Amino acid sequence: MEDDKFHEECGVVGVFGHPEAANLAYLGLYALQHRGQESAGIVSSDEKKVYVELGTGLVADVFSEDRLLQLPGEIAIGHNRYSTTGGNHLKNAQPCLIEYRGGPLALAHNGNLVNADSIRKDFEASGSIFQSTNDSEVILHLIAKNQSPNFIDNVSLALSQVKGAYSLLLLTKEGIVAARDPSGFRPLCLGKLDGAYILASETCVMDLVNAEYIREIEPGEIVQINSSGIQSFTPFSPQPQKTCVFEHIYFARPDSQVFGEDVYQTRKAMGKALAEEWPAEADIVIPVPDSGNISALGYSEQLNISFEMGLIRNHYVGRTFIEPQSQIRDFGVRVKLNAVKNIVRGKRVVIIDDSIVRGTTSRKIVKMVRDSGATEVHVRISSPPSLHPCFYGIDTPTKQELIAFSKTVEETREYIKADSLHYISLDKMMSVFKNNRDNYCKACFDGDYPIPKEDTEVESNQMDLFKKKV
Repeated sequence: MEDDKFHEECGVVGVFGHPEAANLAYLGLYALQHRGQESAGIVSSDEKKVYVELGTGLVADVFSEDRLLQLPGEIAIGHNRYSTTGGNHLKNAQPCLIEYRGGPLALAHNGNLVNADSIRKDFEASGSIFQSTNDSEVILHLIAKNQSPNFIDNVSLALSQVKGAYSLLLLTKEGIVAARDPSGFRPLCLGKLDGAYILASETCVMDLVNAEYIREIEPGEIVQINSSGIQSFTPFSPQPQKTCVFEHIYFARPDSQVFGEDVYQTRKAMGKALAEEWPAEADIVIPVPDSGNISALGYSEQLNISFEMGLIRNHYVGRTFIEPQSQIRDFGVRVKLNAVKNIVRGKRVVIIDDSIVRGTTSRKIVKMVRDSGATEVHVRISSPPSLHPCFYGIDTPTKQELIAFSKTVEETREYIKADSLHYISLDKMMSVFKNNRDNYCKACFDGDYPIPKEDTEVESNQMDLFKKKV
C-alpha cells in the first residue's frame, strides 16, 4: 500500500559526559522512532577513537546489546532517518562519519538543504568524492574545506554557505557541537542528566531518560560541549523565525513540547477550533489513529458529541508486508486499520484526521466505515488543504499529486465519497497558538516559502529522491 501521509523528517539525539552515552542515545532514538523508521545509527567516542554502528530498519532491529557494546565512551550522537533526500539505503544512513585532517567527524542532520545540489556539483567538479547521495554530506565537505584552526569557525563558515533547514549534531573525539538554522525550522533541545548533557529533537527524550529539560537550542545558535564545559555562539545575522507548523499538526509526539508550545494542548485546541468552524450533526466522533486522536477529542468535547475509537490501528505492521495471492479488496488499508462495527453501525459518524495528501487512504477509510453500517460519514481535517510541497525536510509529493491542488474541496468530497468534508482554515488553525504565531512556516498551505529554492531543478530532483527505494 502506498502510505498516504506526509512522512516524518528525522530525529537526532546526543549525549556528552555520561558513561552510558551510547545506551542513552539508543533510548533517545527509541523515543524518536516516530520521526524516522528507515535506518538508525549511533557514533560514539572515548576521546581516543570514534566508533560507529548503523543499520536499516527500526531502532530495535538495528541495535542489539552486542552492538551497543561496540560503542564505548562518554560521547555519542544518534540518528533516525526517513529519506527526505537520497533514498533508503545503508550508505545514506546517519550519522555520516568521515576522517579528515582534523580527525574523525560525524554528523546527524534533521532537515533539508535547498542549495545542496549546486554545492555538491561544485565539489564534484573539483574532484571531491561523496560517499552517499544525501544532502547532509555537503556540510561535512564544507567544514573539511575550511582552514581555520578553530573548529567552531569552520562550522560557522560552512553553515553560512548552506540554505534551508538543519538541526544538527556534530561529534568529534573531544565533544559535540549542536546547531540550528537561523530560521529555526526544525526543533532541537538541551537537557542535563547527572552532570551529562543531552541533546534531542524533542523533549520526550528527556522524559524517557529522566533528564532535566533546560531549553531549546535557539535559531541560529551553535552550542559546543566538551571537557571545558558548554559554550554558545551566535555567528549568523538574525533571520525571521519560521518554525514548522506541521510539527504541531502531526510530526512531534503529543507528550513533547516544541517551539515553546505543548503539542498535546495545541492539537486538542485545533480540534476545538475545527468544531467551532465546521460543526457536524452526528452521533459519534472517531479519529484516524493515531494522528487524529487528540484533535478528535477536542472536536468531540467542543460539540458534546461522544468520542469513540471506531477505527483500530494495528501497531505491529511494518512499512511493508506480503499480500496474499488471492485478492482482498483494500487489503493495504485493512491490514493497518479496521472499523469497529458495533461502534459505527447505525450512527452518523464524524471522522477526524490531521491531513489529506493524495486522498486514496481517506477514500478507503470512508468506504470501510460506511460498509460497517454508518448511516452518514462526515470528514473533518484539523489542518488546511495541503497545496504545496515542502523543501525543508518533509517528504511531500509534487503539487500535482496533492489532491487539494488538483481538486476543489467539493471535488475531493466526491472523490472520497463522504457526506461532507471540511478543512480548518489557516487563520483559525493559527489562532490556537499562544506564542509567536507569526513565527511559523506555513508554506505547505500558503506557498510562502521563507527560503526560496535556489536550484531550478530542486523540486523535481527532490521529489524523485523521495520516491527512490534503492
